Amino acid sequence: MLPTAILSYLALPAILDSTHFDKLVRRMANEKTDVLVWGPEKTTIVDGLSKRFMLHKVNSREDINAVVPKIAPHLRAIAISLTGPFARVDEALMATMPKLEIVSSFGVGYDHIDAAWAGQHGIIATHTPDVLNEEVADTAMGLLLCTVRQLPQADNFVRRGDWPREKDFQHTQTLRDRTVGIVGLGRIGKAIARRLDASHVPVVYHGRNKQADVAYRYYPHLVEMAREVDVLMVITPGGAGTKHLIDAQVLEALGPTGILINVARGSVVDEKALIEALQKKKIYSAGLDVFENEPNVPQALIDMEQVVLLPHVGSASLYTRQAMDQLVVDNLFAWAEGRPPLTPVPETPWHGKWSKRPS
Repeated sequence: MLPTAILSYLALPAILDSTHFDKLVRRMANEKTDVLVWGPEKTTIVDGLSKRFMLHKVNSREDINAVVPKIAPHLRAIAISLTGPFARVDEALMATMPKLEIVSSFGVGYDHIDAAWAGQHGIIATHTPDVLNEEVADTAMGLLLCTVRQLPQADNFVRRGDWPREKDFQHTQTLRDRTVGIVGLGRIGKAIARRLDASHVPVVYHGRNKQADVAYRYYPHLVEMAREVDVLMVITPGGAGTKHLIDAQVLEALGPTGILINVARGSVVDEKALIEALQKKKIYSAGLDVFENEPNVPQALIDMEQVVLLPHVGSASLYTRQAMDQLVVDNLFAWAEGRPPLTPVPETPWHGKWSKRPS
C-alpha cells in the first residue's frame, strides 16, 4: 500500500505548487515506521534499514533507558546488530511495547531474547541461521587442530627465538586414534561432522533426541559419551536448558587425555569446573571461542599454556558477517511487506499473519 502522504498528493489537483509538495515529502519521511536498532552501527544494517524505516539507535543500557520510553507505545520492530547478553530483550522490555511485532536479531543464538514470552504474546523473533554454518564449522575445526597440535604455542616458540636454542618444539597430541563426540548435532554440528569425516576422524553425538537420518552413533546420556570419546565438541544452543551442561561430572568422564572445544555459548560450560579440571589435569586441554562473562576471560585460563583462547570469532569473517547482517534487514523487510518472516525461531512460529495488525 502507498504511504498516506503519497495518496494525499495524488488526490490533489495537478496545479499543486512545489512548496506544498516539499511539505508532503517531509510528511512522508515522518511516516516511516519506527525501528529500534540495538548494537553497533553496522553499514549493511543501518544503510539497509534507513531507506525504509525511522531508526532509533541505541548501544547501551543507558541509551535504552533514555530512548525507549519515548517510542515504546507505538514501537513495532526491533533490530539487534550483535549477539549475546549485551542486548537482552526480556519480558520487562517487551512488555513496555504493546504494538511490538518483530525482533530481528543478528546471530544464530538467541538466548538474549525471551523467545518463549515473545511467542506467547504474538511477537515473532528471528535470527540468522544457515548463512554462518560453514564459517563456524571452519572455526571449530581450526580451534580443534590448534588445541590438539598446540599450533599457537608453536608459533610463539618461533617468535620468542626459542627454536635455535631448543632445537625442536615439543611433540603434541594428535587427531589420529581419537573419536569426537559432538554435543548438539544441528546444522553447524553436521557441518563440523562432515569436516571430521573428511579427516577420517570417527564421530558420535549427543542431543535431546536421536536423529533418524543420521548414521553416527547416538548417546542419550552425555556422561556416557564423554567416557567413550577423546574430544567433546560443544555446539549446542545456549539458554537456561543447557546452562552448565558441561559440568564437573562430564569433564571427569572425559578423562586426562580429553580435550574440550566450545564454539557454542559460554554458559553451556561450567567455567569454574573447567578451570579446576585443567589445573588438576583431569582433562588435557581446551579450545574456547566463548566464555561465561564475555569479554572477561578468567585469568586462570589465560595463564594456562596448553589452552587455546579465541575472542568469540566463530562466524567473524567479512563475508559471513555481511550475510548475517543482511538477513537481519531482510527479515524486517518481509515484515514491513506483510510477508512471512524468513527465519523465525521455533518458540515464535509464523501463524499466517502478523497477529497485531487489523485483518
